[in-house]
Amino acid sequence: MTANTTLDTIGDERAAKAPGRLMTVGELSRRTGMSIKNLREYTDIGLIYTLGRSPANYRLFGTEALRCVRCIRELRGLGLTVAEIRDLANTSRDPAGGSCEVNLAERLRVSRRRVHARIAELQQTLHRIEAFETRYHAGLTEPGALPGDNPPCPVADTQVRA
Repeated sequence: MTANTTLDTIGDERAAKAPGRLMTVGELSRRTGMSIKNLREYTDIGLIYTLGRSPANYRLFGTEALRCVRCIRELRGLGLTVAEIRDLANTSRDPAGGSCEVNLAERLRVSRRRVHARIAELQQTLHRIEAFETRYHAGLTEPGALPGDNPPCPVADTQVRA
């Protein structure tokens, strides 16, 4: 399955009307493992279309919704935001929107940059943890190693005083 074929199903009202067994949002949630809250959000912003409402006013989904949820989950797992997925879905249906593959490749490059930036932030945090542990090694590993009856908390020493 190509990226274009997969993205074409997200937010495609025609695909949602494909024949098959109808599911409520609860059943779609159980079958996909995605929270009802997320499914409602994706429906509200047009990533997944409903086939209408049941007599009890529940949202009803066709089997194509399963594919949409899998695709959304895959793209989210690659670091794309919901807004980026929505934009990709919109561009894939717009003849003037350009190639789906090119648009997806650009979104993946942006996601990769975000991930690298986050890794750098986490590495800085890790270095701060290691420096803290080195500085307060005795107090962190040996109860009573800090002097006095009520030893100061090492965290208090690192706080900025106003």
